[in-house]
Amino acid sequence: MKLIVGLCNPGDDYEFTPHNLGFLAVDCLATGLGVDVKNRQCRALTARAVLGDVPVLLAKPQTYMNLSGQSVQELVAKHEIQPESDLIVIHDELDFPWGKLRVHRGRSSAGHNGVESIIAALGTKDFVRIRIGVAPEHKVENGEKYLLPPMRKAELKELDNILADVEDAAKMILKEGTAAAMLRFNRKPEPPVET
Repeated sequence: MKLIVGLCNPGDDYEFTPHNLGFLAVDCLATGLGVDVKNRQCRALTARAVLGDVPVLLAKPQTYMNLSGQSVQELVAKHEIQPESDLIVIHDELDFPWGKLRVHRGRSSAGHNGVESIIAALGTKDFVRIRIGVAPEHKVENGEKYLLPPMRKAELKELDNILADVEDAAKMILKEGTAAAMLRFNRKPEPPVET
């Protein structure tokens, strides 16, 4: 079984904030698979599904972002998940422009508190991450003040396309492997051809 975790803060106040893109991505995956992420276990809301031929457990920790590792650690132990091969974590990333996706494995938290909590709880950083860029066009001095208010209208208009890309990335990781997903989603755009 593969464990796909979306990082988030629980509660309606946080639902459509940039910091909750992991949560929204898991809901998007669940909708496509015809399941509801509502079973309570290991301090998370979960749902079982099959993606392609692969059994998956979708999870949304309910511990708040900074304590995500507590829930993920319990889920990994209960379902005998091997983080290096079976764990995918989806989260927002202030280091990338809005909507830009990157697939990585075995990297530091880059200052993301939810990821830092998971690394500390599992004792390893060797797991796959789908990082969703949320950086605004203008520089922000305080990331928390930008990440926690609701998304702006322009961001909400792009949300469906971003979540569809995340769904494609997750499917590719499961079907073709992390390296294939990295090749597709981490590629820099080709420079325009001058005529």
